[in-house]
This record gives sequence, C-alpha cells and structure tokens, in this order.
Amino acid sequence: PKMKEDHCLHTALLCLGVLCYSHALTTAERLNHARPSLHGHHEKGKEGQVLHRSKRGWVWNQFFVIEEYTGPDPVLVGRLHSDIDSGDGNIKYILSGEGAGIIFVIDDKSGNIHATKTLDREERAQYTLTAQAVDRNTNRPLEPPSEFIVKVQDINDNPPEFLHENYHANVPERSNVGTSVIQVTASDADDPTYGNSAKLVYSILEGQPYFSVEAQTGIIRTALPNMDREAKEEYHVVIQAKDMGGHMGGLSGTTKVTITLTDVNDNPPKFPQSVYQMSVSEAAVPGEEVGRVKAKDPDIGENGLVAYSIIDGDGMDMFEITTDYETQEGVVKLKKTLDYETKKSYSLKVEAANVHIDPKFISNGPFKDTVTVKIAVEDADEPPVFLKPGYIFEVQENAASGTVVGKVHAKDPDAANSAIRYSIDRHTDLERYFVINAEDGNIKTIKTLDREEMAWHNISVFAVEVHKQHQEAKVPVAIKVIDVNDNAPKFASAYEAFVCENARSNQQFITISADDKDDSANGPRFIFSLPPEIIHNPNFTLRDNRDNTASVLVRREGFSRQKQDLYLLPIVISDGGVPPLSSTNTLTIRVCGCDGSGSLLSCNAEAYILSAGLSTGALIAILACIVILLVIVVLFVTLKRQKKEPLIVFEEEDVRENIITYDDEGGGEEDTEAFDIATLQNPDGINGFMPRKDIKPEYQYLPRPGLRPAPNSVDVDDFINTRIQEADNDPTAPPYDSIQIYGYEGRGSVAGSLSSLESATTDSDLDYDYLQNWGPRFKKLADLYGSKDTFDDDS
Repeated sequence: PKMKEDHCLHTALLCLGVLCYSHALTTAERLNHARPSLHGHHEKGKEGQVLHRSKRGWVWNQFFVIEEYTGPDPVLVGRLHSDIDSGDGNIKYILSGEGAGIIFVIDDKSGNIHATKTLDREERAQYTLTAQAVDRNTNRPLEPPSEFIVKVQDINDNPPEFLHENYHANVPERSNVGTSVIQVTASDADDPTYGNSAKLVYSILEGQPYFSVEAQTGIIRTALPNMDREAKEEYHVVIQAKDMGGHMGGLSGTTKVTITLTDVNDNPPKFPQSVYQMSVSEAAVPGEEVGRVKAKDPDIGENGLVAYSIIDGDGMDMFEITTDYETQEGVVKLKKTLDYETKKSYSLKVEAANVHIDPKFISNGPFKDTVTVKIAVEDADEPPVFLKPGYIFEVQENAASGTVVGKVHAKDPDAANSAIRYSIDRHTDLERYFVINAEDGNIKTIKTLDREEMAWHNISVFAVEVHKQHQEAKVPVAIKVIDVNDNAPKFASAYEAFVCENARSNQQFITISADDKDDSANGPRFIFSLPPEIIHNPNFTLRDNRDNTASVLVRREGFSRQKQDLYLLPIVISDGGVPPLSSTNTLTIRVCGCDGSGSLLSCNAEAYILSAGLSTGALIAILACIVILLVIVVLFVTLKRQKKEPLIVFEEEDVRENIITYDDEGGGEEDTEAFDIATLQNPDGINGFMPRKDIKPEYQYLPRPGLRPAPNSVDVDDFINTRIQEADNDPTAPPYDSIQIYGYEGRGSVAGSLSSLESATTDSDLDYDYLQNWGPRFKKLADLYGSKDTFDDDS
C-alpha cells in the first residue's frame, strides 16, 4: 500500500508540473504577441474623445519560470521584441545580468529567452536581467537598455522539517487534562505566499490516548487524567507535520518526543510488616546499633523522604531511633546500659512519616505509618562489678606493718555468681606499700608510711572471676595517710643576728619564726623560750609574740668586739601537737661597729688593728698607683719594639709618601690638594730612579711583529698575578692602598712592540741604512740602528 501511495503521489506531481508549464507558455506567448505599434497612433474613446498613447520601445510583462523542470528541452521563459524590428535581421538582441549566458540564453534574432538549467526557488527566488537592442552590423545601441525580472515559480518540493530530531519534556504526574507539555515547531522551505506548499498541520502518530497535539501550533497536551508515575514513568510520542494544509499529496516530516512524568508526593510510606523482632546483648554499650526498620515509599527525591520516631513503648527511655537518609531506614540504637537480670525484653512503637507533604494530595490519607518493634535482651557473661565506683580509706602514718587499711567488695552480676579474686595493680604501687587479701579484699600495709613523704596513695584493685580469668573489673582506691606529731619544729631559716656595740637595753634586733613538717594540727601554734639553765642570761632575752614568731632583745648596754665578738644563744621551740614536740635551735649573734644612727660599719675584730697603720682607702690608692705605673712601662716597651721594626719603610724616594688616605667626599676634579699628581708619572721622568721589588728585565731589543719573544722575557699577566698573591698572603703588608709601578713590557703581544729603543741587543737581519737619507730629524734613529754595522766591523 505504501508503494502504491508513493506512485500516485509522483503521478499527481508530474501532471501538476505539465499543467503549470503549459499555462506559462500560453501566457508568455500571449504577452509577447500583444505588442503595440512602435509609433504612437490614436484611439477613439467614449463620446468621440481621442486618446493619445506614448511611444515605448519594449513590449513585455514580468516573466515566470517553474522550478525543478526536468524536461528534455530548455524552458521558454519569454520573448523580447522591439517596435523598430522590421524582421530583416538587422537588429541584434543582447541579454545581460544575473545568470545571463549561463542559466538564461537569448536568441539574438528572435528575442526568445530560454532557461537552460533546472532552477530551485529555495536557492534563488528571482533573477534581474537587462535587455538591449543593437545594430547587428555596428553594435550601435538602438534603444536604451531596460531591466526585467524573471521569477522562479514554486512547487511543493520540500517536506517540513522539525527544529530537533528528538525532544525531551517533563510533566508532573496526575496533571489535569489539557496541561501543556511542550511545543514542537517545524519549518517548510517552500514559498509560504504561493499556494499551500508551506501551510503545515500537526498531528500525533504515536502516544495516544495519553497525549494530544494542537494542529496549528504544535503544542502537546495531556489527554488522560491521573497518569501515575509509579505505574509508567516515560512515554514516547511521535508528532507529524504535513504541508498542503494536511491534504492528500502534501509532504510530511516527523519528530520523536520523550515525555517523562515527574514525581509528586501522592503515596504515603508503608511498613512491609506489622512487627519487627530484634535482640541485643546486655553487654552492648550505649550508642550501639540494635536493628533497622524501613517503610517503603514509591515516591522519589524529597517526596520519598521518611523520618522515624518512637511514639510509645516501655523502651522509650532505653532506646532511640535515628534516620539514615541514604538508605531511608530507621536505625534503632541503645540509649542506656541494659541488664538482663533486671528486664529481659522491651517493646517500641515506631512511626514513619513523610518529611514533605503536598497539600494537593492531603486527601489521599495520612502520610505516615506505624510498626511495633520488640527487642529481646540477651544474657552476657559480664565482668565482676564493685559495689562502689571508688574507695577512700585512711591510715595513720608510722602504723605497724600489717595494719588493715580497708576492704573492697565485688560480685558477679551473672546468675552463676562466680567467686571473685582480688589483686593490686602494681603499676600503681611501685614501692609495694600495700597488700590485698585475694579472698575477701582486705587491704593491709606492709611498710611504714610517712605522711611527710607522701600524703596520699592512689592504687587500683582488680577483681576477676575464679573460673573466667578474662572477666575482670578495676576500681580506684585512694588511701589518705593521717598525720601524727613526729616532727619537732625548727628555725624557718638559718638565722644570724647582728648587734651594735652601742646597743641600748631592751632593744630588739631580730625576729625569728619556726617551721614544722607535720600537719597544721600537730604544728602551730609554736612556743619560743630560752632553756632553763640560761633563762637569766645577762646579755639577751627572748619575747614570744604569740603569732608563731619571737623577738630577741638586748638585756644590757655596751658590747665590745675586742672582748667578745660572737655569741651563741640557744632557743627552745615547742609545737602544739599531742604529745607536743620541741627542739633547741642556736641563734648566732655577732657584735658589730655601728654609727650614731645604728647602721653597721664593721663586724670584724681586726678593724682595730688596722687603725694603727694605714687606712683601707690609702692602701687601695697605693695599689692603684702601682698598677698604673706597670701599665705605662708595658706600653713604653711595646712602642720601642714597634719602632725597631716598622711596618712601612718610609724611603725618601718612595712614591707612596704623598698618598693620603681619607674617607670623606672629595672636591672632584677641582680637588688638587689631596696629593701630588706628579708622583703618578713615570719615575724615569723625575730623577731616573725606579724603585722595583719585582724581577728587573734585561735591556734587549724587542722582537718585531711576527717574531717569537726572547726566552727570558717576563709575562705581564703572570707577573701581576704573582704580585697580587704575594700581597694577599703577606701579613706585614700595609692596610692601605699603594701604587706599584711596572716599567717593562711583557711578551706575547699580537701587535708587537711599539718601540725599538731597546732593540739594540736583538739580532735583526733588516737593513736600516735608508734612515740616513731621511734627514737630520731621523739622525738619532739612524745612529741607533746603523751602529750594528759599525759594531760588526769592530769585532
């Protein structure tokens, strides 16, 4: 059937083309033969009026040619004819312009225009040409050139084409009928102003009855209500665009549209079962996962998000539930520690609810569901448990070994109630002060304890089951050592007192305090007193200030360092402990000389001996003078040695004597007072003396250009490097700049010597007799070089 339909279509198009071609030929022929006279003539009008028609040179109308003509002969477009053409063949018709000679050709005698190529209106709709009549013999224009247009007549040869081969669109599920989904657009390259070749009509080929399309606009709309994404998510629709207004014989094009239903929250979550069974060990720690529940929601994205919560049950305090948003599961976790012996099972009521609810679909019912979760507690082999989380005991210091400190107790929480054994963690009792009874948990001392060394002992006690050594518990035990009065008070520091020789009676000269290592209960308040045997000491007395301090006072006036310069005063200090302890401490008192205001001057007895001779200030002055004299002598000797070996040899002719070293800015070129510039000149020009420290070269004739230098010549570069190295390594070299004069020439110069003054000792084969002919100005030069012959003759 399809082949038959195509055959009929081709036949109809062929007939239509032939009909249009015949009509065009008839029109052109009629227009070409209906031409007025070249010269103006009169026509009678109404009521005898004479109408005048102006002369025109060309007679034609607008030409047409059908596109896509495939006949064997060229298509006759039209005929041009001039009124001055008498038919004798003297007029020649010329055609120029767009496509002239290539697409359009003209018979220069008859003026017939033919199209030689197939034309396509979609490529070019019209052509502008220029025609002219000229004399065939002279090519002289007989009339001015004129333009005319050839229009290409359209046929329906282009099918509609969509902008895209495939379209993708989305529409929410459960949308109302007529909801716009997408608009598809097709275009036709044919002429929209001629016939119905470009008039398009849209229709749907696939996708019914779910969708429809508007014939004139191409807008696709939903055709069924309540389309469910969960039932079918994607639809494939085929849209056709047909020209010729959709009538038979029109061309068509199609496109595919993929329509996806987007999700809305139209489904509540549902648990797949009514009861979940879970179990957890009583040994589980809080935060440990017990199990998971999941409510299924066919919606996706945020519409399918579910939040879980516990709304009832006897385990609300023991368990909690969180939401895993990656898996959409409710995670049941342990909130508190469980005890199998106390309660063996719990029940929870868990609710799952949508997070985002669409008000449009609230009528579909509550978007939540509930389920019962039953949790069984499993018995576990638990470690022993101490009755207290920690223990604090007390024991007196200096207690005998074996004294009981306290008792710890632990039990097995399991039903078996296994026996418990105790031990001390020796890492917490490195000195091994304590021991524990493994059976009953009694802790005893095995060493004497001293509170002053360690007031608290922190140990750890282990409890393990007898038959299951891996089950153990640990508890901290703090033992406080109670103080006893076993330390007598002492001076707070090593006191040493000073008393003036002119001290007055009852004058206080020092305040003392005490210190006790025992606790405050066995320490202060301190009591100060003198021993009974010296309570009537004639020199000093003691006063207890009753604030844990005491003052020492002078009992008599007038002390003499010559008679006795040192006194030792014993002082008894007692603490307030039970029983009280006391100690005798000795205070050292020195007799010193003081001025009238009581300030100390000297506490040594030898000071009186020195008064007979020189005073201390005088001795110091004498020693200072001696030291100064010694320093002067040493400096004088050092300078004498330096004068004998000076660092720089100042010779009368030394060229460095006029060089002045300074570190300030000079006056530039105008500064001529810094040094004598004449010293920089060649010393030979001054007095003929050249101080040299280097190797003095022998006087000899320098080699001429191209000759090898004498073997005893000295290289300037090597010489300079040698002098630089000597100057750098010489520790006696002066630390200032100096001038070195190098008054000889080196060897190896490419340019050779610039002077021949020293060439008298150099052998040369050249003849310089011609210098005698150069006149008196070169006489000296001729004598120098001409002396060689004289020397040879003499020898």
